Amino acid sequence: MSKIDAYNFAGKKAIVRVDFNVPLNAEFQVTDDTRIRAAVPTISKILQDGGSAIIMSHLGRPKGKFNSDFSLKHIQAHMAKVIGTEVIFATDCVGPDAKAKAAALKPGQVLLLENLRFHLEEEGKPKLADDASEDEKKAAKAEMKEKQKEFSKTLASLADVYVNDAFGTAHRAHASTAIIADYFDADNKMFGYLIESEVESLDKVIKNPKRPFTAIMGGAKVSSKITIIENLLDKVDNLILGGGMTFTFYKAHGGKIGSSLCEDEYIQLALDLEKKAAEKGVKIYMANDIIAADKFAADANTQICESSNIPDGWLGLDAGPESIKEMKEIIENSATILWNGPVGVFEMDKFAEGSKAVGEAIVAATKKGAFSLVGGGDSVACVNKFGFADGVSYISTAGGALLEYLEGKELPGIKAIRG
Repeated sequence: MSKIDAYNFAGKKAIVRVDFNVPLNAEFQVTDDTRIRAAVPTISKILQDGGSAIIMSHLGRPKGKFNSDFSLKHIQAHMAKVIGTEVIFATDCVGPDAKAKAAALKPGQVLLLENLRFHLEEEGKPKLADDASEDEKKAAKAEMKEKQKEFSKTLASLADVYVNDAFGTAHRAHASTAIIADYFDADNKMFGYLIESEVESLDKVIKNPKRPFTAIMGGAKVSSKITIIENLLDKVDNLILGGGMTFTFYKAHGGKIGSSLCEDEYIQLALDLEKKAAEKGVKIYMANDIIAADKFAADANTQICESSNIPDGWLGLDAGPESIKEMKEIIENSATILWNGPVGVFEMDKFAEGSKAVGEAIVAATKKGAFSLVGGGDSVACVNKFGFADGVSYISTAGGALLEYLEGKELPGIKAIRG
């Protein structure tokens, strides 16, 4: 595995896996180019060295066949504007047009391949009849595995070096995110700047945290965060739980939670998690007071309640003032902070105070030298809503890949490069 900064791309063709799965409007114009802009440093490094870049990505879910709605042709002009150079377009990602245009590519030029997912081989999922037998399924999967290898080999043949800069898809063992790496030696495969910074930032939190390490886990359901919480119990000093998931814990201790969200089937698991935390010396903090509402609406009537004594018909939608004070103190005295999930319904201003306070505390701690990582769609949206983005150390927008990394899983796209 090479490091992109140390690699000289002069005279080399680099095939770069990016995540340009960007939103398009009815006129097929890019409405948010964050992901395109994020790939600019990697593409610029290749071009400035005197190399050429072959860009590959997916867009949407075309299910293995051509669909003009999902063509990457729609982003060609916008991409050229963002990276500041002409972008040549290939009408397929494999086949004669891609092969000819890749072969003709000169130093400093950029080629954008058509949507990878127009081919079933990219994801490696064979089409099966509803009534297919087990033997037929097995044979179809084996055949697809061979086709996927051939597809990956064809993509690899377009270039001299492979660069993976798509952390958002690193948890998928797809042709372009993992298998293609088998066709490059260790010196000619690497992470791009985006994925490199994602992995380094996550490793600072998961593998080498400065102490005390505090994780704030929020969100609606404890079921969606179980494996992350279990993995973090071996790493954190403090675990702040917030949002709808906490009501399962309150009910587990006999609390009255009114109409608040609760997963009854996870009550025993909540108790087990608390027990494990105690055994490992991890302190769990949850709101002692909450803002309760008489309905899930911006114009609801509200009152401050003890979290385990919510009146019938009322539901908890945010942390209360005393709990916010405690959370802020813990966060501001931390050296490493991970935030995944809001602690209230921050989309409604009336129930955003808890999440806003968490963000303010993270910014304050970061100013004092803490390393802070914010990840997950809702947390990122919250940070952006309140303008905290510049005050935290790192923001990850990787979604599923981030969650699986936090769960301790080995991501195929990372393993393919690291070996």
